[in-house]
Amino acid sequence: MGPGRERTRREVLSAAGGIGGALALGAVAPAAVAAADTRRSVAVLGGGVSGLSAAHELAERGYAVTVYEYYGRLGGKARSMDVPGSAAGGRAPLPGEHGFRFFPGFYRNLPDTLRRIPFPGNPDGVHGNLRSGTETRLARSGGRPDVTLPFHALTSPPAAGDLSVEALRKLIAGGLDTALHLPADEVAYFADRVLVHLTSCDRRRDEQWEKVPWWDFIKAGRMSYDYQRLLGVGLTRDLVATKAEQASTRTVARTIIEAWLLNGILGRGTDGDLDRVLNAPTSEAWIDPWEQHLRALGVRFELGTEVRQVVYEGGRITGVRVAASDGSGAERTVTADHYLSALPVEHARPTWGPALRAADPQLAACDALNTDWMVGVQFYLRRRPRIAHGHAIYPDSPWSLTTIDQAQFWDHRDFPADYGDGRAVDCLSVCVSEWNQPGILYGRTAKQCTREQVVAETWAQLKAALNDTGEEVLSDGDLHTWFMDPAVTGLGGSAPANREQLLIHPAGTLYHRPSAATRVPNFFLAGDYVRTDVDLATMEGANESARRAVNALLDADGSPEPRCRVWTLFRAPELTALQRVDDVRYRLGLPNTFDLG
Repeated sequence: MGPGRERTRREVLSAAGGIGGALALGAVAPAAVAAADTRRSVAVLGGGVSGLSAAHELAERGYAVTVYEYYGRLGGKARSMDVPGSAAGGRAPLPGEHGFRFFPGFYRNLPDTLRRIPFPGNPDGVHGNLRSGTETRLARSGGRPDVTLPFHALTSPPAAGDLSVEALRKLIAGGLDTALHLPADEVAYFADRVLVHLTSCDRRRDEQWEKVPWWDFIKAGRMSYDYQRLLGVGLTRDLVATKAEQASTRTVARTIIEAWLLNGILGRGTDGDLDRVLNAPTSEAWIDPWEQHLRALGVRFELGTEVRQVVYEGGRITGVRVAASDGSGAERTVTADHYLSALPVEHARPTWGPALRAADPQLAACDALNTDWMVGVQFYLRRRPRIAHGHAIYPDSPWSLTTIDQAQFWDHRDFPADYGDGRAVDCLSVCVSEWNQPGILYGRTAKQCTREQVVAETWAQLKAALNDTGEEVLSDGDLHTWFMDPAVTGLGGSAPANREQLLIHPAGTLYHRPSAATRVPNFFLAGDYVRTDVDLATMEGANESARRAVNALLDADGSPEPRCRVWTLFRAPELTALQRVDDVRYRLGLPNTFDLG
């Protein structure tokens, strides 16, 4: 153990004292048991971000909460995973993951939760474990020069109160010209399209732009290759695993362009910088302390439990049929006063039987929601790469790759001293967002490749972008080992599968997303597929949906407890008058004032 080094996750948890430490190890204090006998009970189905967020809010309001989770660890897609057989010399196993986590500045609901999770040495709780990336790199292939974008130097933001349409146009066009070097006419056109969205009323956004794919809205089909890859594919497939040709303009423009980029650059209505990550593996920095805190609040967890069916009888939910997720043991029924389903949509839908679907048609409408693959591969390296102090995007990669080299942000960790066998010094975490396009090594899609071929192909695409101008950023000799989420199975065969998929946002998706409250008085929904203000499949959306579900439960229960605060995306007040004008124009069947086609 290096001098002054903070203890690893296992050391911290094993040394935890008092009631928190006992509860972290699974014990339940007698007082908590007695309190649970008299409190209203809630069964939370799913222990991912939405389920844990709901459990947190409910426990603070005096409810007896039991969380049922499929895996043996909490956190869902956000959890860390130990790389099997990788530990040696008393170190923790190498940290694997479904895909890297990041916390953009427009998140405000989730950061509020992070602040309320105690963490040793952090007055700000787990929120104090966030670290800011200062740049992003657009790593081009084929000898094209890469572009590194320093977040705080892209533009000169207008002064407060001076956010006019012309100032916005200059901000957008100037930033794009500086950062991307696209043709001037294309930059001007894209800036004008963003202005169309920014000055559109809510009715036009919900009823018109929701039906228009982003690719069509920005007229990508008639533009240059770079425009298509950077402003079409780069803002959709690379970031949220949805195709620009299909992605809803409302979702892309409202959340990615307006909330994340523009408000982030302007510093308006944000919790922090554009790009933030944790300072340790996700479970170590966030999920494990969260579990410990929730246990101290009296929350119970039944891990390794598969939810089979939500039982609907007599106008209410009467129980939930569950079984061990490993197939051992008989099915059983668990009961509570209220039931909150926080499963991902692809796992929630099979648990809703015909009678329940008939009781609330919005459940059946969820069948129209789509998911796709966005899966991580972690490369453990013997030498630290110099890619970017933040995320890197690979716009020309057939598999739409995004990466971050993590150890540079783990300022309280000594990677080789803390993890693995001591020979790996960094983890290059990669998100593979496109699984249906041929690669450059084998000419096959990712789903057609074996697991080993996916890894080799991903590595080759990274080198094609990073090593193509003469500098050897990645060398084969640097590669120590790799890891891929075991939720992906059957690769290279006839039935590839992925148990942990991501909700995507084709045009029209909004109309199929349910509310947190259902027509069944003791049944509520949380998850990134539930209709929220943030509208994008994110941890922020999962957290916001949990807050809305808890508020609906409190209303149904007639509870006097305070409702959860729900933050909504910041709206520039300077644009309100133009949006009101647009509302009149939309009702009259006229286009937006700035929509010149």
